[in-house]
Amino acid sequence: MADGARASEPLAPGLYLVATPIGNLGDITLRALAVLRAVDLIACEDTRQTQKLLNHFEIEKQMVSYHQHNERERAAELEEKLRQGARIAVVSDAGMPGISDPGSWLVKTAIAAGACVWPVPGANAALSALVAAGLNAERFSFEGFLPEKAGERRTRLETLAELAALRVTKINEAPATIIFYEAPHRIEETLKDVEAVWGGTVCVALARELTKLHEEFLRGTVAEVRAELGKRERVRGEMVLLVEPVKPDSAASADEPLVKRVAALVNGGLVEKEALKRLARETGRAKSELYRELQRERARR
Repeated sequence: MADGARASEPLAPGLYLVATPIGNLGDITLRALAVLRAVDLIACEDTRQTQKLLNHFEIEKQMVSYHQHNERERAAELEEKLRQGARIAVVSDAGMPGISDPGSWLVKTAIAAGACVWPVPGANAALSALVAAGLNAERFSFEGFLPEKAGERRTRLETLAELAALRVTKINEAPATIIFYEAPHRIEETLKDVEAVWGGTVCVALARELTKLHEEFLRGTVAEVRAELGKRERVRGEMVLLVEPVKPDSAASADEPLVKRVAALVNGGLVEKEALKRLARETGRAKSELYRELQRERARR
């Protein structure tokens, strides 16, 4: 066991990535508290947020801000302290540093400087949502936040769908669950895009306010979850969205003419280009191939 992991011994010099609660303060680990008490300095995403945590556990410690806007500049300062033998903890506002939060740049800097780097595990929103979602947890990918712009978001989802379909077609295994973080003011538009890309029957789970008083899981098809959110005046809270991609089936609707399948999707709100993209993912065939088949069918009518 690394020296930095032995709670009974003096804390070794180095960088400690300390997971903090994502909601319930009881989720902090005994080791995390011991490390926070023993380090020389705590680098925080938001010193005000971390101060609340330290006050709750009666910890007095020097802090310094370390966030996305000063990450590289601050990393250089912290690197020098590490070279001098300092013991530094890195914390985000909630969860594990470096996972959609500042931390990874400092880790690279510390390693390049020859400093020891230790993870101090704890709460993580993505994994907490995954194990309780009821979707495939054996294989998954974490994508963090989707792009804010609608066009970029749709393009990213389409790319992920194509990659999932390609992997399933080549390896012949169940699709991996895809995990996203999402903001409450964008969740309904994101669900709409998920439905456009994978269809209304794709299975999803939406985890909201994990480990907090109003923790909630919405599970079902994307159409069902969209309908449930649509009933609410306002959607609040930190969110994790999990999508279990549809497994491509080259035999699906094989007896139905392609022109009718495209028409059905267009009547459902998709433009023809999007309809062909979805059918390409569902069948494992190239979109260009389906387009040529569609033109041949139309020519015969």
